[in-house]
Amino acid sequence: MTTFADVHAGVVAAISAQAQAQDDGRTEDMVAWYLPDAVMEIPGVATLEGVDAIREAFSKPGWRPDPDRPQRHVITNTVVTEWDGRRARATSDVMMIKNDGSAWSIAVVARYHDEFEESAGRWLLRRRRDEYLAFQP
Repeated sequence: MTTFADVHAGVVAAISAQAQAQDDGRTEDMVAWYLPDAVMEIPGVATLEGVDAIREAFSKPGWRPDPDRPQRHVITNTVVTEWDGRRARATSDVMMIKNDGSAWSIAVVARYHDEFEESAGRWLLRRRRDEYLAFQP
């Protein structure tokens, strides 16, 4: 039997591993946390449908982190709002901080609205919708 604690731990592990891979520019590791038909909604920017579209977008300059200007997603307050043994929904608060070469600053304040599905013992993203509260490109 899958417990709430199991689901929560799996969801947090997926969110964290995906964010670290994205921040490090490891696109293949990042997209490994998405189901093949996953959807990513980025308001005012794009809706990416399928893991191939997500991979393509995050491989492009401007989407892929600049190694000379590191970034980090700081994700907290993850709340699993619905779950069963196979699917889950969660919200998380997010700040993305960037280094401009001399100092770190907050570039994005957002909330993730995520849907997950269990696959081969891991919780993978089926859908992510970003809700921006503050955005500074």
